Amino acid sequence: MDNAPCLGSTVSLEEYGPPPCDSSPTEDGLVDAFGDLAALPVEVEERRPTCLRCRRPQKVCLCPFLPPQPLEVSTCLYVVQHPAEESRVLRTVPLLAACLPQGKCSVIVGRKFNEEKHPELAAVCQDDRTLILYPGPKSQNLEELVRYQEVGTVKHNVIIIDGTWSQAKNMFLKNSMFHLPKQVQLHRTLSSQYVIRTQPSNICLSTLECAAVALSVLEQNDEILEVLLRPLKALCSFQLQHGAQIHHSKEHLLRNGMYDKPMPKNKRKIKRMEKLITDHNICPR
Repeated sequence: MDNAPCLGSTVSLEEYGPPPCDSSPTEDGLVDAFGDLAALPVEVEERRPTCLRCRRPQKVCLCPFLPPQPLEVSTCLYVVQHPAEESRVLRTVPLLAACLPQGKCSVIVGRKFNEEKHPELAAVCQDDRTLILYPGPKSQNLEELVRYQEVGTVKHNVIIIDGTWSQAKNMFLKNSMFHLPKQVQLHRTLSSQYVIRTQPSNICLSTLECAAVALSVLEQNDEILEVLLRPLKALCSFQLQHGAQIHHSKEHLLRNGMYDKPMPKNKRKIKRMEKLITDHNICPR
């Protein structure tokens, strides 16, 4: 048999000598250096204090531009938000929510929704009073829908998809529950005030603007539009005063020969670019 020590037997250093050492002086020096670095205090970046109402940094708080009291509305908004919107600094949904009473603007974040994981949203989609704001050939003009309704007789729910146009399109197509409510669109001629973010076309609106127009129509109160747009205008004005540039829509850039990016070679993308110039439906962002 080999002269290997048996399991359970006691082995002394005298019998076998000291264990081999694989480290070198250079490696020992590196270990010491990394040890010194690890001992240094970690600098934690302090986040700027945030206003609890408008969700903006306190130094650039927009509360002076919000209504003193939340707007009294009978309509309930359900903003279905793409996860990418959460990380955007200049979001409009927190401003929208700050203008409305608690429970009148619910934000649900995700890409895919089903009845099992989102029973409340599923129940809203199945409610015959629910409308989903999404343009298309099946969409009905919102103003025509409520033209003969008395204010407050029907307490509508409105679902708005919050994301870029491509994100909103994918979310609408891939979630069958969004096909249950009556589909509506806006036909008011309104240029977006959200000039610090590029829109697909001149008549595409931010989520806050879509909600503001929809609420003013459903509540039959144009003052709602003015009140909800006030903090958005203040946000854009502040950003422009501090170095931001006005973003023209892709439609404007294409019409005026100012589009400086390479044109797509894919036929479907080219058709989409052409549609920006010819399609005149207001699209939610």
